[in-house]
Amino acid sequence: MAVTLRHIEVFRAVMTTGSVTDAAAMLSTSQPTISRELARFEHLIQMKLFERARGRLRPTAHALQLFEEVQRAYFGLDRIISTATSLRQFEQGQLSIACLPVFSQSILPQTCRHFIEQFPNVGISIVPQESPLLEEWLSAQRYDFGLTEVGYAPQGTELTPLMTLDEICVLPDAHPLLEKTFLLPGDFEGQSFVSLSAMDSYRQQIDQIFRNAGITRRMVIETHSAASVCSMVREGIGLAVINPLTALDYAGQGVHLRRLSFSIPFSVSVVRPIHRPPSQLVEVFGAELTRQARRIEVRLAALIGPR
Repeated sequence: MAVTLRHIEVFRAVMTTGSVTDAAAMLSTSQPTISRELARFEHLIQMKLFERARGRLRPTAHALQLFEEVQRAYFGLDRIISTATSLRQFEQGQLSIACLPVFSQSILPQTCRHFIEQFPNVGISIVPQESPLLEEWLSAQRYDFGLTEVGYAPQGTELTPLMTLDEICVLPDAHPLLEKTFLLPGDFEGQSFVSLSAMDSYRQQIDQIFRNAGITRRMVIETHSAASVCSMVREGIGLAVINPLTALDYAGQGVHLRRLSFSIPFSVSVVRPIHRPPSQLVEVFGAELTRQARRIEVRLAALIGPR
C-alpha cells in the first residue's frame, strides 16, 4: 500500500488540532478511523511521528519537519483554489498589473477607485515587485501592463512615458527651513537627514549633489522605502529628499513639502507587453491612469508651486 492524500490529510488534521478527537471532528469521521489511518501512515513511511502519553499525542521532531512540507503543499493548493475563485467572480473582466511598490501605494489606489466606479465587475490584480524582476515578468508577458521608473522598454514590451516630476524635500512640523519656499543645497548643511538605502539610485544622485556642493549632512537614519522615510520625518527625526508621489501621500499629516533649487527627475512610465491579447479594459484603465497623473501634477503644483 502506498501513501495517499488521505493519510496526509489525517496527519495534518492531527497536527493542526493537537488531538485525535478534534481531528476526527475536523474531518467528520470517527476517532478509531483517525487512529488507524495515522498508525498506517507511520508504518508506510517507517517513521514515528508522535509520542503517545496519557491519551495525548506529542509530535516528534520528524513530525514537525514533515508538517512544514505539508503546510507548503496546502498553501499551494489554497492559491490554486483562490485563483479559480477570483476567475469565477470576475467573469466580466480581469486586469493584471505589475509595478514598483511605490506605485501600488500612490498613483494606483486613486486610479483603481475611479476605474471601479465605472466597471464594478472587473477584477484587478496588483503585484508589487522591484527591478529587475519587474521587467523580467513584463517581458514574459505575465501581466497586462506595468508601471516602472526605468527609461527603456524591456524586451517584448513597449514603454510610454506617463509623467516626470522632481524629487522634493519633506520636513517635519515646526522645522526652521519651513520659512523658505524652496531649498538650496547649502540649506542642508548640518541638518539631521533621513536617507534611503545606499543602493537606491536616487540616494546616490542626492549624495553626489551634496558632495559636489561640499555640504555635510548629519545622517541619522537609513531606511529602504520612501514611506518609511516619511514616517521618520513625521516623527521629527530629520528632513529628507524623496519622490513626490509618496511625499503627497504624507502631506498635511505632520509632513511638509518644499521644492528644491536643483533637479532630480522622477519619471513614471507605463510598460505594455506586446504579445498579450489586446484588451479594451487595458486601454480604459490606461486613460484613467493618465488622468490621475494630471491630478497629481496639479495637486503638487498647488502645494509647492510650479517647477
